[in-house]
Amino acid sequence: MGRNPAYLIEAHNGVVATENLRCSNMGVDVLRKGGSAVDAAIAATLCIGVVNSFSSGIGGGGYMTVRVPPANSDEKSKTYTIDFRGMAPAATTPTMFNGRIEKSAFGGMAMLIPGELAGLQMAHKEWGALSWKEIVVPNAELAMGWTVDKELARRLQWFPELFTKDEDFSPIFAPDGTILEEGDMIERNNYAETLLKVAEGGAEVFYNGGDITKALVEKVNQTGGHATLEDFANYRPLMYRSLEGSYRGKKLYTPRAPSSGPVLLHMLNLMEGYNFTRRNGLDTHRMVEAMKFGNAEKSRMSDPRYRFDTTLIDEIHTKQVADEIRERLDDSKTHPAEYYRPLYTLKPDPGTSHVSVVDKTGMMVSITSSVNWYWGSHVLDSKTGVVLNNHMNDFSTFNETNIFGEFPARWNLPMPGKRPLSSMCPTIVENADGSPYIAIGASGGPTIFPAVFQTLINIIDYDLDPSEAIEFGRLHDQLKPEATYADDSYRADILEALRRQRHNIQVLDIYRNGSSCVQAVMRDPKSGLLMGASDSRKNGVAAGY
Repeated sequence: MGRNPAYLIEAHNGVVATENLRCSNMGVDVLRKGGSAVDAAIAATLCIGVVNSFSSGIGGGGYMTVRVPPANSDEKSKTYTIDFRGMAPAATTPTMFNGRIEKSAFGGMAMLIPGELAGLQMAHKEWGALSWKEIVVPNAELAMGWTVDKELARRLQWFPELFTKDEDFSPIFAPDGTILEEGDMIERNNYAETLLKVAEGGAEVFYNGGDITKALVEKVNQTGGHATLEDFANYRPLMYRSLEGSYRGKKLYTPRAPSSGPVLLHMLNLMEGYNFTRRNGLDTHRMVEAMKFGNAEKSRMSDPRYRFDTTLIDEIHTKQVADEIRERLDDSKTHPAEYYRPLYTLKPDPGTSHVSVVDKTGMMVSITSSVNWYWGSHVLDSKTGVVLNNHMNDFSTFNETNIFGEFPARWNLPMPGKRPLSSMCPTIVENADGSPYIAIGASGGPTIFPAVFQTLINIIDYDLDPSEAIEFGRLHDQLKPEATYADDSYRADILEALRRQRHNIQVLDIYRNGSSCVQAVMRDPKSGLLMGASDSRKNGVAAGY
């Protein structure tokens, strides 16, 4: 099953980049009707939750970064982040997974209170132009029946037991006992009914103790969890001015901790000390070293609301910290993981989706949403059609490695109301004069921020267009295991140069399970033309008008 070709979309009025063409088109339809970039991002995100339920959905959570253009020439733009990450239920304890780490990954105990609908509605109330109902109803109608796309068909083959034997999943994904294939009709009628209720009553119907909330709480507790109606009622998304940084004179805006926005800024700060002109082995070595130092810095982060001293978190994105660490970046060779001084190793969260949007006013949206693992906790509530996340596995556990063999974090232990560390970093870039430039983000667990990092360098330093920048081969190094992973499309001469600098290069299929997937939109600073591209690694296609 080969992947889609790569496409660069050019437009004058708006561009939407998602991992699925029908969802990109749905976002563009919203723009055509007079909707804002936020409206389009909401529609496209809900669409991904319908057609690519392995990635995201209203049973998950994430982050959204929004650039609000100035009302007139005398004002400046403002950029905000909405944190709608999942929140731990009140019954959560730091030791709840001791001796049973698998329960943080699968089953009801793995679920955090989902934040997606609350976050999307908060954004809509602030910056929406169309009615909430106009945005949600088309997604409900889509859920009533559509044809299976290439990417869903590919992922269904990875979990045959789940889809052929689970009483909640099989009626949807293997209705006659055989897993659906590309082109087959699929229906999620209960999910459609849930979305219709959300369209009429708002996100409140998901949280206010009504039929939807009761069904979800019942399902969580039937499958080993400990959620209550009060847990849902107490959920609140967080909105704040985005964390700001700079790179080569550009302004960058990204979420604060516990996202990996500060880590992305740190890695770019490290690279700002060098001049990149032509791609070569030395500069690529420096980029890999930045990934390794970045992962070490990530190991110092957690939800700052649960830290007595946030100094370590607050300093990560600063130029001063990068200047100090750059002194330890060895141009001659790489080093073992301990050289980079990580406090613990990090967890993958591959079931994620990203949407980037720009409209004709210069509003930009970058939103990353997730159910964590593919199909989250592998719990689907048949009454509501909602796939429940397993974001609890993003926390650490005392004296236990997680299901991926990774070690516990000092500050990232589960606690009531806490939000876990995340690799997400939906980012917006402005030119030096404050005009809109790039909205970018990715899916792919721990590969997210390294992928965004490399793509931004491809655009800003190497002058590639969004599609070229996204499709260029990528590298990944997260300290443990001690290997640098390379797409099989990466230049062989550069990989050989990295081997000479002692990097343990492992070449992998670019179309592999777990590969990062980037979506980006851009306003060309010279022509003003809008551009967008979606990663062919996940068969994504952008759209515009």
